[in-house]
Amino acid sequence: MSSAASPLGPADLAPGRLLLATPGLLDPNFADTVVLLLDVNDDGALGVVLNRPTALPVSAVLGEWGDVVEEPEVLFQGGPVSTDGALAVALAAPGGEHAAGFQRLWGRVGLLDLDTPHELVAGTVDRLRIFAGYAGWGAGQLEAEVAEGTWYVVPAEPDDAFGEEAGGLWRRVLRRQPGDLAFHATRPADPDLN
Repeated sequence: MSSAASPLGPADLAPGRLLLATPGLLDPNFADTVVLLLDVNDDGALGVVLNRPTALPVSAVLGEWGDVVEEPEVLFQGGPVSTDGALAVALAAPGGEHAAGFQRLWGRVGLLDLDTPHELVAGTVDRLRIFAGYAGWGAGQLEAEVAEGTWYVVPAEPDDAFGEEAGGLWRRVLRRQPGDLAFHATRPADPDLN
């Protein structure tokens, strides 16, 4: 894959970037996924898959948090690692970036500690989505995958993490990219059928 196909590369990996699985990524854990990077450091990277809703209502597992999450009010499969744990990605209300339990990642987007009493969070968060599990990479692993063309790396927008139509997210994100990368949004799943 030529470097002209992706506006960002391994050096651009940071919280607030999206990883879009390229058509060549066949691993069932990541095929057709959009991953929001939450942390990137010398030890590796961590993110959550944004476009894999489950059928399990948040309220069935986390009680009152089900009243706060975005539609659909279900857990999302954040990745294959630690699927018995939950990560909450939130959009802080203006001025809520320093609220109890909120750890800012970029802009007003951050992680919300689900152990924070619900009443301390009320009014400080505009949007919330909860993910079961996460995607993780060891030191240098994600950089190598990006360099070999496994992922497109693009900037995230806050709505990417909270939109209702998760199924079309991969194509919507690609369509808004500059240059040749946007053309990949119209590529058929099987190019031989074109």
